[in-house]
Amino acid sequence: MSAVRPPMRDPAWLGRLFWLGAALVLLWPLLRATEFRPWELFSAESRGPTLRFLATMLPPATNGEFLWLVARETWRTVAIATAGITLALVIAIPATLMSTRVLSLSALSGRMAPLPALARQLLRWLLVLLRSVPELVWALVFVRVVGLGPTAGVLAIALTYGGMLGKVYADILESGETPATRSLLANGAGRLQAFAYGLLPQNAAELTSYTVYRWECAIRSSVVLGFVGAGGLGQQLDNSTKMFAGGEVTTMLLVFIALVALADHVSGWLRRALA
Repeated sequence: MSAVRPPMRDPAWLGRLFWLGAALVLLWPLLRATEFRPWELFSAESRGPTLRFLATMLPPATNGEFLWLVARETWRTVAIATAGITLALVIAIPATLMSTRVLSLSALSGRMAPLPALARQLLRWLLVLLRSVPELVWALVFVRVVGLGPTAGVLAIALTYGGMLGKVYADILESGETPATRSLLANGAGRLQAFAYGLLPQNAAELTSYTVYRWECAIRSSVVLGFVGAGGLGQQLDNSTKMFAGGEVTTMLLVFIALVALADHVSGWLRRALA
């Protein structure tokens, strides 16, 4: 018997070519709508100022007074993110316990009673509202209410991330194994007991990992919020950028990268500890 020769070309090339062409056809109107013209970055008008600013970014600024300012604003940035996430948990944890279907006593028989079902749906809509408004918009609102400073950033992160955490926590709990939780509820355990002994042990690692990830995102958000006057490292970064102080910008970017790396390390350590 002669050996069967493998095909000399991919038998699915025609289908892949079709879908690639379809993607380009769909993408082109989107690029036109967003006026996406990356070649303008290399035009004569853009190239000169860009190269001059990049040239000022080396070496990084290392004078003692500026480094002390960066250390202080970095601590403030971490404090904004941590306080925001803490307040977000105050919103998210009760919302999760009340909106998770598996923790509902009325759902043990199969279908939730009308009133608990309505309350659960209203609570979920509230979480949708909180996470639908970007933290930058919340910050702009709170800057006008409480003035410039970290308070606006903390409240903005708390509301947006409260909605995000509440929604994802509920999804994680409902996607896990639920027989133990249902058995606890059926035998007279309360909602908190069923959560603590039925759902939490098997989902603790995933819940913790997602919480630390959101804390890392909150650090990035707090930097962005600084550009609208919410304080922290972002506000100083905005000031240095406006003054074309490239060395200061480089120093703050390096500090920011270190913060994100630290958050990633903490997340990995917690996952291993809870595994």
